[in-house]
Amino acid sequence: MASITIRRLEDSTKRKLRIRASRNGRSMEEEARQILKGALSEKSAPVPNLVEAIRRIVDPLGGINLPDIPRRPMRPPPTFE
Repeated sequence: MASITIRRLEDSTKRKLRIRASRNGRSMEEEARQILKGALSEKSAPVPNLVEAIRRIVDPLGGINLPDIPRRPMRPPPTFE
């Protein structure tokens, strides 16, 4: 098992942790473990997809038709002779 040390914890936070641990019949250390375990077991929000976010904004407005951009052939790569 790994161990961590939390520095510069505000006194009020430590007091609240002590009270919460006491209410739950646990040590402060066990209470902190339970808090971390619960917070980290929650499902993360999905990573935002920029395309879908734009589509949700634009679709109700009727969408957007962008003009086709003509493509030109690629230029030859430079030679370093």
